[in-house]
Amino acid sequence: MIDLGLSKLALIGAVALVVIGPEKLPTVARMAGTLFGRAQRYINNVKAEVGREMQMDELRKMHTNIVDAASKLNQNVGAQVAEVGKEVEAAGKELSDSLAEASDAFEGSGDYRRVPSQWELDAKRRDFRKKKLSHTSGLPVWFKRESGRKTRVMSGAARVARYRPNSGNAVKFFN
Repeated sequence: MIDLGLSKLALIGAVALVVIGPEKLPTVARMAGTLFGRAQRYINNVKAEVGREMQMDELRKMHTNIVDAASKLNQNVGAQVAEVGKEVEAAGKELSDSLAEASDAFEGSGDYRRVPSQWELDAKRRDFRKKKLSHTSGLPVWFKRESGRKTRVMSGAARVARYRPNSGNAVKFFN
């Protein structure tokens, strides 16, 4: 860059004072300052844009590397899944053959267990809840009182009405 010292700036100021004149010098100095500020902002914007472009290029390179690695991984996993699928299919055929033989052996014995349907399982769950409620709610009142359980459920409005003192029977401390 240009090396501007204090002596050179003073020389430029003296020449500008003589050439421009003392009346127009402040307006020209303001204009020069604003132009210099605009130029600096423009240069900073260009530098920032170049930096962003360089980062974008790096990100694009990283993106292509990651996509390539993911596609290779997908191919490897696909090949391994296909191998495992073939092995499972072979094992399934062997199992179905052995189950067919076992079912032929047990057909005469009648020892089959039926799998319950979803509706039957739901009914069992409801019955279990009812039984549990009947066991917990069938406790005697004296036991509930001693163990600290509530014997009756009271709503908030009923509780206020029960424990609020009546307006006519209010206790008067001062006569």
